[in-house]
Amino acid sequence: MALALQTFSTVKDANAALKAAGTRYLGGGTLVVRAANEGDVSVSSLIRSTEPVLSAITVSGSEVHIGASVTMAAIARHPDLAALSGAARAVGGPAIRNMATVGGNLFAPAPYGDFTVALLALDASVSTDGGDLPIETFLAKRESHHAIVTAVGFSLPVDGSFRFLKVSRVKPKGVSVLSIAAVLEQAPDGTVSSARIALGCMADRSMRAKAAEKALLGRKLTSDGIAPALAAASDGTSPVTDPIASAWYRNEVLSVHLGRLLLG
Repeated sequence: MALALQTFSTVKDANAALKAAGTRYLGGGTLVVRAANEGDVSVSSLIRSTEPVLSAITVSGSEVHIGASVTMAAIARHPDLAALSGAARAVGGPAIRNMATVGGNLFAPAPYGDFTVALLALDASVSTDGGDLPIETFLAKRESHHAIVTAVGFSLPVDGSFRFLKVSRVKPKGVSVLSIAAVLEQAPDGTVSSARIALGCMADRSMRAKAAEKALLGRKLTSDGIAPALAAASDGTSPVTDPIASAWYRNEVLSVHLGRLLLG
């Protein structure tokens, strides 16, 4: 069955059309079109918006604003977003990165959504016509979110403070076994003064490793210093099982890869 597609010049009009039953928003299409092609009968029509703000990247000082229709490829090549290029390039191969959008990645179920892991570590905000939400709040209730995401915003991390790692069986574009992002700030004596660690594939959506974050505070990034954080890394997790890896395996290798990330 062919899907109807409507295009609107404003997000406001697209939001109004989205209220119709069976209607889904079309960004890059890597999720919703695949679902429809695989027989998801809940999708009967698609809408999209061409409002320019959706495709804009704005960097003002340390503040970044990325429209929801911006692709992973555009982020990877943006000169002011070099810190995030690795996370953007972790999303599929070149063809997928040319289509996959920031907005779509926010809704991607595990084992996808690698870029959202980075956004969670960066404490991003998610914007809609109704206002801004902290990304953690947004992710917790994204299935019930019926307004179109227009952008994400965050502060650029201090040089050297952002770290990202994707673990996959097929290099370089395989589906994630897990992904980890961290923003770590250190005091002059080398101890960790602030830590945000985000995990992918350790739940059905990106999640914070709050116990590990707490265990890092006041400690140095050495093998001994990070040991308590590694011991607490899986606290509160509920890893997914899929054809890529079992929940047991993801839980077993988490501390190994988190250790590699923290030690640089």
